Amino acid sequence: MTTSFSDLGVPRPLVATLSDSGITSPFPIQVDTLPDTLAGRDVLGRGRTGSGKTLAFSIPLTARLAGGSTRAAGRPRGLVLAPTRELATQIAAVVEPLAHSSGLRVTTIFGGVSQSRQVEALRRGVDIVIACPGRLEDLMRQKFVSLDAVEITVLDEADHMADLGFLPGVTRIMNATPSDGQRLLFSATLDNGVDKLVKRFLHNQVMHSVDEANSPVAAMTHHIFDVPGLDAKKDLIRTLASGNGRRILFMRTKHQARKLAKQLTDSGIPAVDLHGNLSQNARDRNLAAFSSGEARVLVATDVAARGVHVDDVELVVHVDPPAEHKAYLHRSGRTARAGSAGDVVTLVLPDQRRDLAAIMRKAAINVTPIKSTAKSEHVLALVGDIAPYVAPKPVQAPAAGSSRPQRAGGAGRRRAPSQGGAARQGSSSRQGSSSRQVSGSGTRQAAPAGQRSSTGHGGAAATGRRRATRQTSTPR
Repeated sequence: MTTSFSDLGVPRPLVATLSDSGITSPFPIQVDTLPDTLAGRDVLGRGRTGSGKTLAFSIPLTARLAGGSTRAAGRPRGLVLAPTRELATQIAAVVEPLAHSSGLRVTTIFGGVSQSRQVEALRRGVDIVIACPGRLEDLMRQKFVSLDAVEITVLDEADHMADLGFLPGVTRIMNATPSDGQRLLFSATLDNGVDKLVKRFLHNQVMHSVDEANSPVAAMTHHIFDVPGLDAKKDLIRTLASGNGRRILFMRTKHQARKLAKQLTDSGIPAVDLHGNLSQNARDRNLAAFSSGEARVLVATDVAARGVHVDDVELVVHVDPPAEHKAYLHRSGRTARAGSAGDVVTLVLPDQRRDLAAIMRKAAINVTPIKSTAKSEHVLALVGDIAPYVAPKPVQAPAAGSSRPQRAGGAGRRRAPSQGGAARQGSSSRQGSSSRQVSGSGTRQAAPAGQRSSTGHGGAAATGRRRATRQTSTPR
């Protein structure tokens, strides 16, 4: 028998808000945890990425604070700690509709942006703060915020906070909250000191685990493409990026992520980058472009492995294999989210085979490497239909006294609609021959004007793309 949110004790206004968002059936981790969290119990939740943990704590957070004490300046009653700015922003996107229906105010607190807006929000009074540890501690030291009225504290992705060295700060923050408050801790694993947080701050907790720690997702299909050399790898990357749906390509360094995003955009595949060198505004713009479908490819370093929660990512490509198995699992977890299926591809060069084999063993994933090039049938079958060519936006001359503009394809792309929009998949119609032909020398020849038209991807004019069986060219 199907369990509903109402059956689990979720208040009627929240059920209506969830239904308005198209969420009518709870996921297993929500079914398991909500009766305890709504009753005020401390809960330790463990589940794979994409299993529905954010709603599992957002519902009791808003339900239990609704109709509570009067809002006071600088004294929130609910606190959510997250390891990255991206994750904090996306948690807020889930919490805010529920909070609004419950008459609660929410604000985010993290570094990389001016603190003035955050301070002003605290002064006006907020009920729920969603924060990264570093900036929150800064504001605590400056006496802009006090945690002595916090009734519910949530630690999300506690294991990643441990990996980033945040546990001392998290411990100080937790010590500043009342000891009799409710604590909810969600983590994929309990290593690297997370178990110490559990023992110190959770009381008589109930543990819920929807799958084994580090388990791969059943709806996720893993592939290892054994590539003979760097030139073949470049061709293969471009082919994998050329499909219609959303895809994330993971790189080891910031420089390479920025470079690849530009190469793909210049070759007609709209791409944006995400890494630690970007300002918060640039991160937000690029994530918005990816979420809306304006850019269908996100090229990222590991900063995005935990912080990006975008639905309908159909393919994750480990362009550079990760350093260890946990990074593999968290990167891969950007696809096959919320019950959807997805594919994960790892590209491996001859000198990387041994290290990758060890990583896959630790991740409990058994995949046989397949020798692959851009023209391999299994590669073309995975990519599917090729998306229309999208001409890169020209670089505009800077206005007098303004800073130099940035090219489309990296930080500074044009602003897209807010995150969470459905991807817009372009469609094209062609008359006569293909709008872009490859001559024997490999040079491109444009079809005569008026023989092609395209829609989608922000309305940019697009030439006809090669069919899946045609040879791809090396990114420039």
